[in-house]
Amino acid sequence: MTGTDVTGTARTALVTGANRGLGLAVATELAARGHRVLCAARDEPAAARAAARASGDTAALALDVTDPGAVRAAAAEHAVDILVNNAGVLLDQGSAPSVADLELVRRSLDVNLLGTWRVTQAFLPGMVDRGWGRVVNVSSGAASFAYGPAPGCPGYTASKVALNALTTMLAQEVKGTGVLVNAINPGLVRTRMQPLAEQTAEEAARHIADAATLPDDGPCGVFLRRDTVIEW
Repeated sequence: MTGTDVTGTARTALVTGANRGLGLAVATELAARGHRVLCAARDEPAAARAAARASGDTAALALDVTDPGAVRAAAAEHAVDILVNNAGVLLDQGSAPSVADLELVRRSLDVNLLGTWRVTQAFLPGMVDRGWGRVVNVSSGAASFAYGPAPGCPGYTASKVALNALTTMLAQEVKGTGVLVNAINPGLVRTRMQPLAEQTAEEAARHIADAATLPDDGPCGVFLRRDTVIEW
């Protein structure tokens, strides 16, 4: 799929954690489809490098999703139609729930769950007011009760399980407003988190971009795996 969204309209998209890996690939893909993309990263130099690498109609946005002030400032400056909540951390790979470092669990929740929640709270009202929006929360197969949850990274898994719950609650809230909220499991992607994965970030990004540009009759409140709805 190329060009703008399925309506032929160019939108403004915000991709968090766009400085590398999957986030950068998603920003690049959305820009290639004709959208204006805000490439968000925790500091300005990283965001600027991402915007330059993504090319197209892109702009840098310094945005730490754990900083309420930074999120409020970003929302006051930018109107966003598409929000891809990609920023995330994997801090406790190889741990076990019974001995998990709860400080790492707290940090995982702060970024993966509360960071997404905070950014969505900031930009969702504008989407509802304008009658159109797409929110895509990048989740994980580790969080699926149908296939997991994965005990080998307990903080990460718990944060993504909670993220899935947040997705369904937000979807119920925005029903009938023209805004669609969904979660996606991109599968194992060859990034710094998973350097041995077979799937490239560019391959996964195409599916995330599809979810971010769904037609108006597209699904809301579902868990996607590529272009397929899967069980939570």
